[in-house]
Amino acid sequence: MNTIKSITVFCGSSEGNDTDVLDQAVVLGQTLANNKTTLVYGAAKIGVMGKVAEAALNQGGKVIGVIPEFLKLKEVVHLGLSELVTTNNMHERKLKMHQLSDAFIALPGGFGTLEELFEIITWAQLGLHQKPIGLLNVNGFYDDLLKLLENMVRRGFLKMSNYEMLLVDDSVKGLLEKLNNYKPEPVPKWLKAERT
Repeated sequence: MNTIKSITVFCGSSEGNDTDVLDQAVVLGQTLANNKTTLVYGAAKIGVMGKVAEAALNQGGKVIGVIPEFLKLKEVVHLGLSELVTTNNMHERKLKMHQLSDAFIALPGGFGTLEELFEIITWAQLGLHQKPIGLLNVNGFYDDLLKLLENMVRRGFLKMSNYEMLLVDDSVKGLLEKLNNYKPEPVPKWLKAERT
């Protein structure tokens, strides 16, 4: 059982056109606040990002936003957060989110959401961290992506053990249970040697 005190949520800066996604974003924000779990996210007041943050704040939760300086200037930053961290660039933003979090969840989103998800799962694959990573698959949003990943396994480009690092559920409750029960794979021996 993991002790998860903070979770980074990757999600869209747009709202999309499926209201169930927004509803689940609100449920996630409320649930994190009710569980006394800190929400770490990209600091925007717009889109799915804004919905998660607002829901957590409205329940009295702690919300930390991490945003690069250049995005701060575009007037998308949420000014009512518990804490706002400004970074020099996108890479520093992801590094900071990783440092602040015990787990990660991706909700529906676009290129940015996928890029953040795949970077953090690549770090896990390389043994740079052993934190759980979840995909909230609202209304089958990620079904085609999961089929692609299964195809990568079949064609020999992705190990099944690495595919299974990505925890998937279509409900907030189910996904949080999987994150809490996650048992990481042992770090490869060749990485241990490099890191000592």
